[in-house]
Amino acid sequence: MSNSPLSTSNLAIGSLVSLFEVTTLGQPFEVLKTHLAANRDDRLRDAISKTLDRGGLKGFYQGLIPWAWIESGSTGAILLFTATAVEDVAKRQGLTAATGGLLGGAVGGAAQAYLAMGVCTCMKTAEITRQKAARIPSSIPGQPSALIKPAGPLEFFVEVWKKEGIRGINKGVNAVALRQMTNWASRMGFARATEDFIRQTKGMPKGSKLDTSDKVIASAVGGALGVWNMPLEVIRVEMQSMKQLPDGSARPQKLTMLSTLKYIYKENGIKGLFRGVTPRIGLGVWRTVCLVSLGDYIKDAVNTREKIITATDY
Repeated sequence: MSNSPLSTSNLAIGSLVSLFEVTTLGQPFEVLKTHLAANRDDRLRDAISKTLDRGGLKGFYQGLIPWAWIESGSTGAILLFTATAVEDVAKRQGLTAATGGLLGGAVGGAAQAYLAMGVCTCMKTAEITRQKAARIPSSIPGQPSALIKPAGPLEFFVEVWKKEGIRGINKGVNAVALRQMTNWASRMGFARATEDFIRQTKGMPKGSKLDTSDKVIASAVGGALGVWNMPLEVIRVEMQSMKQLPDGSARPQKLTMLSTLKYIYKENGIKGLFRGVTPRIGLGVWRTVCLVSLGDYIKDAVNTREKIITATDY
C-alpha cells in the first residue's frame, strides 16, 4: 500500500471505520431518527418505547443486517477515499483546511449516494418503517387470532423489485445525494475549521497534529453543526417510508422532493421538517468522530508504518 491520497488503504480504512460506527451507536441513533421522521407526531420517548416493543434491544438494530452493513462497508470506503483525494488537491492549491474539508465532504457525499447508498438507504428505511407482523382474527369464536410473520429483508427486497423495479428500491436517491453532500461538506468543513481554531487558540503551527481529545472535540462540533439540513433527511425518510397510512391520507401517490416537502409542511408545519433532530445530532457526532478523527488517526498510523517499512528496505 502507498501513502498517496489515492491509496487503496484508504478504501479499507474507510470501510472498517464505517462498519465499526454503524455497529456500535450508529444504527440505534439511525433507527430513532428514522422513526421520528416517519412518525412526526411521536416524541423521542415514544420512539424508544415503540422500538423496544418491535423487538426489544434488537429493535434498535433493525436494518443493520444486511443493508446498513452493506451501505457502511461501501460508503465509508468511498467517502474516505474520495474526500482524502479532494482535500489533498485543495491543500496543494493553497486552500484552507476548512475549504478543503467542505469540498472533500461534498464530493465524497455525492459519490456515496449515487454509487452505493440509494438502494441500501431505501431498504434500510423500509425495514424500520414497514409493518413487521399482522394478526388475522379467527372466524371461529374462542379461537386465537393467527400471527402472520413478515417477509425477511431479502424476501422483501425481491417483492419490491418485482412490484416497482429499480425505481422502487432506489426511491429518494436524489434526496439522499443532497443530504450526503450537505452532510459531509458541513461535517468535514466545520470539523477542519474547528481544528484550525484550536491550533490558533493554543498557538500551534498551521497544519500541526492535534492530540486525540482535540480531534474528537473538533469532530463532535462538525457533527453537531451538520444537522442544519434536517429537512432533507425528513423528506428522504418520507419518500422511502413503508408506514401504513390511514384512509383518506393526503400523502401524494407519486412523491417528488417538492411534493413531499409540501405534504410534510401541510401536515406538521415547520416542526415536522425537523423531527428526529435530537438523535440525528447524536448520530452526526458519533459518525464524524469515527470517520474524521478515527479515520485520520488510522490513516496516520498506516502511513507511518509504511514509511518505516520503506526506509528499512534500503
